[in-house]
Amino acid sequence: MRFTSTGLAVSHPEAPLSALEFADAVLRGIGQVMLRNNSYAGALFVLGIAWNAPLLAWAAALGTAVSTATALLLQADRAMVRDGMYGFNGALAAIALLVFLKPSPLAWACVVFAAAGSTIAMAALVQLLKVWCTPALTAPFVWISWCFFLATARLGRLEPTGLLPAANLPKAASVEGIVTSATVLDGLFHGVAQVFFQESVVTGAIFLIALFVSSRIAGAAAVAGSLAGLLVAWGMGAPETGIRAGLFGFNSVLVAIALGGVFFVPGRASAAYALLAAAVTPVVAAAISAAVQPFGLPGLTMPFVLVTWLFLWAGGAFPGLGTAEGAEN
Repeated sequence: MRFTSTGLAVSHPEAPLSALEFADAVLRGIGQVMLRNNSYAGALFVLGIAWNAPLLAWAAALGTAVSTATALLLQADRAMVRDGMYGFNGALAAIALLVFLKPSPLAWACVVFAAAGSTIAMAALVQLLKVWCTPALTAPFVWISWCFFLATARLGRLEPTGLLPAANLPKAASVEGIVTSATVLDGLFHGVAQVFFQESVVTGAIFLIALFVSSRIAGAAAVAGSLAGLLVAWGMGAPETGIRAGLFGFNSVLVAIALGGVFFVPGRASAAYALLAAAVTPVVAAAISAAVQPFGLPGLTMPFVLVTWLFLWAGGAFPGLGTAEGAEN
C-alpha cells in the first residue's frame, strides 16, 4: 500500500477494502463530481464546501460513503468502486436534498435513501448506455433528486426550504441589473463553486486549486467553461443576479472539463470543441429551466448531461478530435 499522485495505490485490487482504502474511494467519489479520479482533489472539494457550509460537507461525505458502500455490498465492479464511480451521484444527491429540503431527521434519512438509490440508478444507466459507449455522468443524481422534489407535493413531512422554483408557467424574461467587472469576477468563481451548490468566491478558489492540483488541463477548462457560460448568458440578457451567483456557469464548467480533457484527447481541436459546447450550455440550461419550471423543479446538472452526451455522440463524426480511451481523468 502506497500513495501516488492521485491517492492511495492498491496492490491487490480484488482484495476487500480496508478502512483507509474505503476512505480513499469516498474521496475519489467526491472528486469525480468534477471528473477527477483523485482523492486529494476530493479532499479539497470537501474543504471548500466546509468553508461555506459545514453541514453540506458532512452531507457530501455521508452520501458518497453510502453510495460507495451500497456498490460494495452489491458486489459492483471493484475497479469502478475504487475509482469513485459509484460515489459522485450520491454526493450530489445528498447536498441537493439538504439544500432544497429542510434538514430534519427525515431529510437526513432521505439522504441515505437517495444515496443508495443513486448506486442502483448508476448501475442501470451504465448497463443501458454501454451499448452506445456513453457515460452516465450525473443523470442518476438529477433523476433521484427530481423524484424527491416532486414527492414533496404528496408527502407532507418532506418540507421544502423555499428554494425550489415556483411551479408555474415561465414568463417572458427581461434584462435585469447591470453587469460589472465585479459581477464577472464573482460569477467566475461562483460558477465553479455552484457545481456543489455553493455560492462563495473562496470555495470556488479552493475548487480551482483542487482542479489544478489534479490536472492543469482540468483547471484551465473549468476557468474557460465558467467564463464562457457567464459571458454567453450576459450576451443573451440573463439577469445580473444569476450571472453573479454562477447559475449560468456551473454546467459549462462540467462540460468543458468533460470534453476538454477527459473524453477526447487534449489538444487544440478538443479545446475548441469543448469551448463551443460550454458556450452552448447556458442556452440549454435556460431552456431546461423553463421546461421543468411548471413542475417546480430546478434544472440541476441536466444541461451538462444532455450537452455532453450530444457532443460525445457527434464526436465520432470528427476524427480530428480523437476519442480518449485512456484520457486523463
